[in-house]
Amino acid sequence: MLSLSAVFVAVCMVLISVSSGAVFYLLLGFTGAESSIVAVAALTGLALYNTVSSRLRDRSDVGGQIADLSRGTADLARQVAEFSRRLSAVESESLRSRSAPAATPLAAELSELGIVVKELAETVAHHQTALANLTAPAAVAEAAAPAVVSAPEPVASVAQTAPVETVAAPAVTKPAPVTLLPTGPFKGMEREAIVAAIREAVEANRIDLYLQPIVTLPQRKVRYYEAMVRLRTADGTLLAPTDFLPYAEGGGLMPKIDSMMLFRCVQVVRRLLSKNRDISLFCNVSASTLIDPQFFPQFADFMDANRAIAPSLVFEFTQAAYRAFGAIESESIAALAEHGFRFSMDNVADLRLEPRDLADRGFRFIKVPAALLLNQGDVKGNDIHPADFSGLLGRFGIELIAERIEGEGVVVDLLDYDVRFGQGFLFSPPRPVRPEALQGIADRNDVVVREVPAEPDAAPAAGTAMPADPLASTRPAPSRLGKAMVQLARNAAAS
Repeated sequence: MLSLSAVFVAVCMVLISVSSGAVFYLLLGFTGAESSIVAVAALTGLALYNTVSSRLRDRSDVGGQIADLSRGTADLARQVAEFSRRLSAVESESLRSRSAPAATPLAAELSELGIVVKELAETVAHHQTALANLTAPAAVAEAAAPAVVSAPEPVASVAQTAPVETVAAPAVTKPAPVTLLPTGPFKGMEREAIVAAIREAVEANRIDLYLQPIVTLPQRKVRYYEAMVRLRTADGTLLAPTDFLPYAEGGGLMPKIDSMMLFRCVQVVRRLLSKNRDISLFCNVSASTLIDPQFFPQFADFMDANRAIAPSLVFEFTQAAYRAFGAIESESIAALAEHGFRFSMDNVADLRLEPRDLADRGFRFIKVPAALLLNQGDVKGNDIHPADFSGLLGRFGIELIAERIEGEGVVVDLLDYDVRFGQGFLFSPPRPVRPEALQGIADRNDVVVREVPAEPDAAPAAGTAMPADPLASTRPAPSRLGKAMVQLARNAAAS
């Protein structure tokens, strides 16, 4: 088709040039030679014009084709990148699926080995304490024996009486038992009695929830709240966490306490979100709760059902508990992090931390006592100067919160350390949650009201529909209770 058009154009140019020569010869009186020159000139001009116009048209067409080719190449590159990303995801998922069955038994064995090692360490510690108690009377006997032998009595009589005196003395002067609390509300009580009193308070639902605000600095606007638990004994004595936590840990009561506190924290979060979306609640969780084989599965199910409030609920662990985390604890917090929940660290005793490791595990907050940040004399004992600590955490997406602030001068000094959040009695002491804060939500939870009625002597802050132990598996028919709590969370999320 292209050759026919070229032939047609050439014929037309020849006809035009011959016609122009004939016009010059017949009409204008030019000679034959002059008319031929005019015809050749016309043919040459037409040929040049046709060549130039063809080149311009071809260049325009080639430019358009190159542009289309560039766009196609870019699209192809994007598609190749997308295919590469999907292929990497498929390969990683297949590798994870292949490695998970092999790693699960190993992780279980490692966790069991960790538990055995901990039990062995506790046994060795008990044996060392018993050995120290036994060696102390022996030292007393060795010190008293020479004085008895040097007496002016016969040697035989001394040898008969001295051992009796040295053995009987330690029986009368035994060391003070370690199960007694020298100060506090449990002063003079044995450990078994203290654990029994705490268990009775937990089972009677005498647990109060207190909230303390965390404010921005220097504006002092409430940004977060921290939930704190208080126990009330039968005589109405209020127990702070420092009074009962060691005994509750030893008595295995922390999963029950954490379950009740967690349920109330979820209610408080929903109450807060109904008024202000830009607020969060810190909830303390014990490390023993993470390794409880009966409680934690229901804990994870309950949190999965409440993943809608994950951005507003922060689980808090102490620095000592974090450093003692084993394989089971790490898997537990990883499961919570997959549901979108964040973590915080409190009771920080030193600044020897790894922000990258904390950020990878889901920690987004670190609460450091103001005295530790402002203590210039202990800078050598830390890996970083306190003035640079906030910037280091910020590079990994972790917020620094200064706690235990009790003076205005402390706030001024903290501003020089780029601390954005503060907590302490200067701003507000912990205050009990009002009954209506929980009652308004609990009234809509018909499943819980039917499943576990309120205790008659429950705390006013607990609400009349608060179950005595919403997540524990020691109640009759534990599966029904766990399903009821999950259904409760889903109903609340839907509403």
